[in-house]
Amino acid sequence: MVRLWLFLHLLGFTMWLGGSIGAMFAAIAAKVETRQGLGAVVRAQASVQRLIIGPGALITVLSGLMLTLNVNSRFGEPETAGPWLMVMQVTGLIAGLLTLFVIVPTGARLARMDPETHAAAFDRLRKRVRVVAMASGTLGLIALLAGALL
Repeated sequence: MVRLWLFLHLLGFTMWLGGSIGAMFAAIAAKVETRQGLGAVVRAQASVQRLIIGPGALITVLSGLMLTLNVNSRFGEPETAGPWLMVMQVTGLIAGLLTLFVIVPTGARLARMDPETHAAAFDRLRKRVRVVAMASGTLGLIALLAGALL
């Protein structure tokens, strides 16, 4: 059963970070777009967030919790598993919660807005998604590094 949870954890992590990196590069490429073109890019990013990034983050967090319960039942106290496991768990959980409760809903709200008529609110929400996604991505990469060092 541990192998199934580990497979789901790696699959979810790949979906989550891979989709996030793709959305990031789409945002970088969209800097030269007009306001209408920017709306199309944001709608595409919201679809990626809803169909790939969100489910990947959810699968990763849930399978990570199941693996944590299994590790605690195998090794006893969490301290015996090592500090890198704790770093991976804490940073991954925070990044997952940011993704699920801030990035995906804000991206969906952003996709429903017209970038020309609601320019100020559109830019404000876009900046929020950018900042939180940067923080979540950094935490996700720290979790990946901690998992590799584990």
